[in-house]
Amino acid sequence: MDGTEERDWGPFGRPLFADPQTRDLARVGVVDIGSNSVRMVVFDGAARSPAYFYNEKIMCGLGAGISETGRLNPEGRKRALKAIRRFQLLAVGMDLPPLTAVATAAVRDAEDGPEFREEVLRETGLTMHVIDGIEEARLSAQGVLLGWPGANGLMCDIGGSSMELAVIENGEVGKRVTSGLGPLKLQGLKGGKKALRKHIQKVMDELAEEVGTGHDRIFLVGGSWRAIAKLDMYRRDYPLTVLHEYRMRPKELATTLKWIGKQDLDEVRQHTSTSSTRMALVPIASEVLKKLVRTFKPKDIAVSSYGIREGMLYEQMPDILRQRDPLIEACRFAERKDARMPGFGKALYAFIRPLIAHEPSHRRRIIKAACLLHDVTWRAHPDYRHEVCFDNATRANLGGMTHKERVFLGLSLLHRYKSSRDNCRFENTFTILNDQEINRAEIVGKAMRFGAMFAVDEPHKKASLKWRPKRKELILHIKPEAAGLFGEVAEARFKSLASTLGGEGIVVVAD
Repeated sequence: MDGTEERDWGPFGRPLFADPQTRDLARVGVVDIGSNSVRMVVFDGAARSPAYFYNEKIMCGLGAGISETGRLNPEGRKRALKAIRRFQLLAVGMDLPPLTAVATAAVRDAEDGPEFREEVLRETGLTMHVIDGIEEARLSAQGVLLGWPGANGLMCDIGGSSMELAVIENGEVGKRVTSGLGPLKLQGLKGGKKALRKHIQKVMDELAEEVGTGHDRIFLVGGSWRAIAKLDMYRRDYPLTVLHEYRMRPKELATTLKWIGKQDLDEVRQHTSTSSTRMALVPIASEVLKKLVRTFKPKDIAVSSYGIREGMLYEQMPDILRQRDPLIEACRFAERKDARMPGFGKALYAFIRPLIAHEPSHRRRIIKAACLLHDVTWRAHPDYRHEVCFDNATRANLGGMTHKERVFLGLSLLHRYKSSRDNCRFENTFTILNDQEINRAEIVGKAMRFGAMFAVDEPHKKASLKWRPKRKELILHIKPEAAGLFGEVAEARFKSLASTLGGEGIVVVAD
């Protein structure tokens, strides 16, 4: 391929799903045997931003009581073996390549860990790779990089029996450390709450000496952190329930951790879809998180749904794939799979680009994603298509977006199919954006709405848009041979776009 063909793909590059290296990763199954849960995930779709083809978790509690007995929990061991046997049979039924399985702190620390590993191999045929804490930290950090290419900050992964930290700098995993600050392990600590807090602080100070402080962002990985994030959402009455990329400021989080200590957690968990087994670990995990934030003093805290399992997938990617934008690749994959005219999103973006030329690069990226997704829900009933678009964008498993960006994307797509958002059942979610952001999303949506109506193929080659903000004029230049495309419906949508911009629409037919 020559350079001209490569540049023709535009600023986001050639789609990865057409790459043979990506197709090799089309379906990958991994098993994560942790101290608290055993989970099987089968990834499917575009390799850079995989969909979850299958995802099942069993709360086994392998590490429960290990600090007292030194051995795996007997009941947890039985449940884990049963779960792994089932996962192996499912993998055969799905015609998967051999599963990749890793075991973490409980199995590596327990006296009977090697015995359990042999039992799993004998009973299920699955080879279990027992990794140390440093390797666990590396894989979890790679999971973060799957969602945040080029990330900077400190990854903190909490499991049942351990807690790992890894420094991430410019998309690379740096210094890594491990500790015994898992809530299952801390349950066996003697001396009450005072001794618990003193021990946590001592270990946290040691970890800080190893990896340093001053990291602007902490990425939280692990079920206990996600349970706390759900409680933070519940306390704040937050309008989205997507955990990935949920942000918390240290002061707000401190308020939530204090609030958690005063709640009947068994009652609260009913509102957050958290299991009783997971919620039982929240009080101790809260103490760890409190010390973590006070010790490392981040400016921002981000929840990552991607961790060790996603890190195992990232491990198999060539570096050239790792550097790609997970959001854009996922949207391209969705367009190719579900749109009526795959490839039109690129032409639509080119058509509306004059209206967004002065938007910051991070906003243009979201607008690119909107153009790629603008038609993927066309099968929905016309009366509800706008809501399906919004729901899909804000709740889908898409990485590489903040919550603000999710809502901006969703609102743009909503206005792709409906001029007004009045009386929409998602109105409370719009509050994540300010008035200016809401207006910009509406402009993008109505620009897509007009462009998709004006021409079904390459509208940017048949006409061009120009916005004169000082004169408040939106000018549409139509080539003579395309003048017949400007019908009544297209005209109405053009006028609606001009009105949202706060100006007048002017049509010029000329070369």
